[in-house]
Amino acid sequence: MDARERALRQAYDHALRWLADLPDRQVPARASVDDIVRALGADLPEAPSAPADVVDLLATACEPGLTAFPSGRFYGFVVGGTEPAALAADWLVSAWDQNCVMRTVSPAYAAAEEIASTWLLDLLGLPRDSAVGFTTGATMANFTCLAAGRDTVLRRAGRDPARDGLAGGPAVRVVVGEGRHTAVDVALRYLGLGAPDIVPADDQGRIRPDALRRTLAGGGGGPVIVVLQAGEIHSGAFDPFDEAIRAARDAVAWVHVDGAFGLWAAASPAYARLTAGCAAADSWATDAHKTLNVPYDCGLAVVREPSALRASMGLHGDYLIQHEHGDPSDKVPELSRRGRAFTVWAVLRSLGRSGVADLVDRLCRHASAFATGIAAIDGATVLNDVEFTQVCASFGSDSRTERVLTRLLDDGTAWISGSTWHGRRVMRISVSNWSTTDDDVARTLTAIQRAAAGA
Repeated sequence: MDARERALRQAYDHALRWLADLPDRQVPARASVDDIVRALGADLPEAPSAPADVVDLLATACEPGLTAFPSGRFYGFVVGGTEPAALAADWLVSAWDQNCVMRTVSPAYAAAEEIASTWLLDLLGLPRDSAVGFTTGATMANFTCLAAGRDTVLRRAGRDPARDGLAGGPAVRVVVGEGRHTAVDVALRYLGLGAPDIVPADDQGRIRPDALRRTLAGGGGGPVIVVLQAGEIHSGAFDPFDEAIRAARDAVAWVHVDGAFGLWAAASPAYARLTAGCAAADSWATDAHKTLNVPYDCGLAVVREPSALRASMGLHGDYLIQHEHGDPSDKVPELSRRGRAFTVWAVLRSLGRSGVADLVDRLCRHASAFATGIAAIDGATVLNDVEFTQVCASFGSDSRTERVLTRLLDDGTAWISGSTWHGRRVMRISVSNWSTTDDDVARTLTAIQRAAAGA
């Protein structure tokens, strides 16, 4: 057995032990950063070490400092877990170590990306000829789509951003709902577009179409982008797409939808109504590591007009072997990147259409169970309309809610983080892991009840 095989076997054994421990493991990490630094060793070794020994040290030293994100009882953020087929495919991605930039160099990757893109557009009910780019996550998916939008509205105004840049050109006005995710603001900052104009939302975070019309009417008629949302981070609410997109079209705006976790509602016959009208937009961003449950590092940027995406993201180099039908590099910012489409193909091939729908339905069912269970706790109030996978609750005063959250994390049964919504401290539950079971929900509700009783 050579050094590489010994190292891989060591990693495999540690990975299996980690996964087997998840059902009973406390969710919060048990060790501090300083503890892990001491265990790993802060000084750079003078001499080489056997790869298998390095893997063993990494796994044993880090294990106490790992949060059980893949556990069915982690609800702190919308992070999902990893479906078995996607996890195994991701191991192959690392072993294959493909350069996924060019169609000619890695035809296997290009084929997987083409198939996965077609399946995604079908499942999400988006225009079948749209371009799909595989990015690092939802932030870069939003960045990619908004770059295509920025450049398109500038070209309509007679400005070539690729040649002339932004300085001295017409200002691009971006209009968002007040409930949008901060990742949108970050993407706009990266793109040199500055802070957006904010439109009031209703009590669930849905943009108000009447307010959107008024805001757009006062803009002076220059280049404009409207950003809508599928899945508000606290309430899980979806913008009223039909009315909002009509208002945006009247203003000749590019319409982008941030659907980091909520866009997947379209894959379920029971919840597709939430995304009604969404397909009329110009671009959509989502994150496969959230609701679809592939490993981290897999955002999806979808643009209705492929030429708009290529104009913003494509690049040319004499040393690149460019294909007449286009390359994966035409659709995302990075040249060097993992073979993300392999994992997406694997999970879609594993689940099939009905399996993806069942996954979405199951996550929503667990969220409803949380809402029902929390509402029965003395002094607790569910604050949002639970129509997708998010639950926000208060336990009376802000101070009591904070005590419940602290006691819950100290208990270790589950990870549920706090947030501030409409000026109140809340317990925010995000149900996004494929492996969450009815028993996980019941155990977590019991832990919440214990925390509330002592607070």
